[in-house]
Amino acid sequence: MGERLNERRARAEAEAASEASPGAADVAASGGAASYGSGLTEPAGGVASVDSVPAPPAYAPAVAARPDPVAAVPWGMRVAAEAGWRLLVLAGTLWVLMKIITAVQLVVLAFVAALLVTAMLQPTVARLKRIGLPRGLATAVTAILGFVIMGLVGWFVVWQVLENIDNLSERVKDGIEELKRWLLNSPFHVTEKQINDVAKNLTDAIGTNTESITSAGLQGVTVIVEVLTGILLAMFSTLFLLYDGKRIWHWTLKLVPSAARPGVAGAGPRAWRTLTAYVRGTVIVALIDAIFIGLGIWFLDVPMAVPLAVFIFLFAFIPLVGAVMSGALAVVVALVTQGVFTALMVVVVVLAVQQIEGHVLQPFILGRAVRVHPLAVVLGVAAGGMVAGIGGAVVAVPLVAVTNTVVGYLRAYSMEAAVRTVPTPATAPEPSLESAEPVAGGRE
Repeated sequence: MGERLNERRARAEAEAASEASPGAADVAASGGAASYGSGLTEPAGGVASVDSVPAPPAYAPAVAARPDPVAAVPWGMRVAAEAGWRLLVLAGTLWVLMKIITAVQLVVLAFVAALLVTAMLQPTVARLKRIGLPRGLATAVTAILGFVIMGLVGWFVVWQVLENIDNLSERVKDGIEELKRWLLNSPFHVTEKQINDVAKNLTDAIGTNTESITSAGLQGVTVIVEVLTGILLAMFSTLFLLYDGKRIWHWTLKLVPSAARPGVAGAGPRAWRTLTAYVRGTVIVALIDAIFIGLGIWFLDVPMAVPLAVFIFLFAFIPLVGAVMSGALAVVVALVTQGVFTALMVVVVVLAVQQIEGHVLQPFILGRAVRVHPLAVVLGVAAGGMVAGIGGAVVAVPLVAVTNTVVGYLRAYSMEAAVRTVPTPATAPEPSLESAEPVAGGRE
């Protein structure tokens, strides 16, 4: 009876196991293994194995499958992350580049100055070559004449300042006394005690900062050495750019990847024409400003009219800021030497000439070759001044103009290349009948 009961129990367990899993039924029917509710079977040898995993019970909660993490992130966040890490890479690259430029700032400024001087002298070299002079002789004549003229201008400025410094100091003293009398009689209610207090504070500040002024003078010697070094570098660079400019450009093109070389080769000459037009137009406009403002302050009997005119010419190479600085310098000299009325007349002359320059001369001389928005000019001059001082402010606007030309050409070139690669309906090949696929529904 016990054996029959065991057989019936084994047969019932086998039937129950066959309903849950076919593999478990075979094991239970074999009679050599004991089945367990967890799905583990223990054969006669005593080693447990997993034949199958039973289905979860009906009372177990349903667990939804987790989505792919990429699909779970919103599209806008994915785009922002992609753009963000690329911007970080670009910012890091620019930061490293600026560190390198700052480390060799003197060399960079000297080379940029050489580019500006070369853009100004290159047309002369081309004219001399057209009349039959060899390339080396044309380059030597142009470079020597250009350097001699620039050196004479610098010497003339220094000579005029040294010649008029004594007379200027006497006029400055008289002008300060006249300015003091004008302030006392002005409607601003300035008292003599206030003026004396300001003068005493200035004297004390100069006496207190004597050590700082002396150290600044010692640093000025270092600055003079750096300036002379930069001038020599700029002269040598200008000489080689005038003589071998085309071969240097061809060598530079070899550093560009072959896929981008046609676009860069087309953008280079256009950028050079823009730079040449900017330098030539700026020189002409600065010369006109210096002549007319110099004549105006000379007729008003302001001392050192010729050095002031030369300063106006030099400061004209700094857009917007240079005109304000040179005009303010002329007004201050007129104020301390000739009085308030003469200073006001100098203000009128400077503003009139600058208005004519901004609305007539620059559009007519520069034309459409150099078209930069005033906001870009202001931001470029500010950024250049913060990075490299006066030299950075001078080269900021031509750099912005050249960048604008290059970016515009490369955009147009890429669009034209994209149009050339897309086949037009007239040139697209017609599909053959053999390659045509039948349309759904059995009709072709």
